[in-house]
Amino acid sequence: MSSLWHETAVLPSFPSLNENIKADVLIIGGGMAGMLTSFLLKEKGISSVVLESGKICSGTTGNTTAKITFQHGLIYSELIKKGAETAKAYYETNRLALEKYRELSKNIKCDFEIKDNYIYSTDSRQKIEDELNALHIIGAEGSFSERLSLPFSTVGAVKTENQAQFHPLLFISEIAKILNVYENSRVIEMKGNTAVTEKGSVKAENVIVATHFPFINKHGLYSLKLYQHRSYVIALDNAEEIGGMYLDEKEKGLSFRNYRNLLLLGGGDHRTGKKGGSYTELRRKANLFYPKAQEKFRWAAQDCMSLDSMPYIGSYSKSTHKLFTLTGFNKWGMTGAMWGAMLLSDLITGKKNPYAEIFSPSRSMLTPQIFVNGAESLLGYLYPTAKRCPHLGCALRYNKAEHSWDCPCHGSRFTENGRVLDGPANGNLK
Repeated sequence: MSSLWHETAVLPSFPSLNENIKADVLIIGGGMAGMLTSFLLKEKGISSVVLESGKICSGTTGNTTAKITFQHGLIYSELIKKGAETAKAYYETNRLALEKYRELSKNIKCDFEIKDNYIYSTDSRQKIEDELNALHIIGAEGSFSERLSLPFSTVGAVKTENQAQFHPLLFISEIAKILNVYENSRVIEMKGNTAVTEKGSVKAENVIVATHFPFINKHGLYSLKLYQHRSYVIALDNAEEIGGMYLDEKEKGLSFRNYRNLLLLGGGDHRTGKKGGSYTELRRKANLFYPKAQEKFRWAAQDCMSLDSMPYIGSYSKSTHKLFTLTGFNKWGMTGAMWGAMLLSDLITGKKNPYAEIFSPSRSMLTPQIFVNGAESLLGYLYPTAKRCPHLGCALRYNKAEHSWDCPCHGSRFTENGRVLDGPANGNLK
């Protein structure tokens, strides 16, 4: 089943690349991150070409919950342990992203709505208080909220006002109209700064990889710096209006937000290639909390998770000065994509950005998660199965909920007949 967003928007169509061309900037990937980067470059007078392997926004962008907020779980009480400067930079950049959406949406009909955001806890008031203290230290606004419009009891929530939600594909359908895009044009090889597709090529001064999970393996060590995570959403009719956007502070908790007459219930999370609650868990919760509701849509999202909960935005590696990427948005791709586009448009045009080093993909990798990622990769190589991922050879696991073959190492996914669904794999199963 397609997502609510795909079912209620008509995206423009673009031709495939059938010739050899040149561009000032080539952007590989036609999701929210790639399209926004092209759009912001155009605002600065820089032309670009976007290459998309399928249809624009057919991946993660079309399967988001589309919340636009700088409050990403209890993120600031964690980031402040690295220093108030890092936490404040994360807040400021995501606030800027929110404001840019607010500005653009004044002229785009995309159901942009101002909403309050709540991060709640069912068992730890101390975690909520710690987050509020962190927000106070960095000069961000937040308040304690005890009475929530949720169908179960909590110990409270961090409330941040004047956040937003929207329809991501209605937004994209408007900005895409002025962009130079080629669909069904998968990049099969990079030769220096030339991207080769099946029927053409693009030679560019600057190349931006916006493919969700970077697919060029010889630079950047992204196979160690990233892993992928799946979560699920069901859209319920005849469920109550809850008035805001809600997220459990626990990784495997539930999220809630309304869109028109529907309630979007999210959860069932798990690492890609591993077992999780998926739709089964969400339907059980829906039957418990909203027994009269009917499921109208369902979809799943795939998120790239970084080592330190912050995106990688900038030069692909220390040795690639004309090759860039934006990835690792964790579960916050809307603000991550916008901020990534803002930062890269500065870097491409030579404008100094005070936050560039903090988000650099070449920052320190020394976190416990890197050892987890390495262990998962080793287990994937050793696991005995005939189906192997063409990315780096890991064993694939069958996902019963979605009838797909998934890679637990780096998150590539394939249909039952072997067609690639999600990267970093750059082709079908043999």
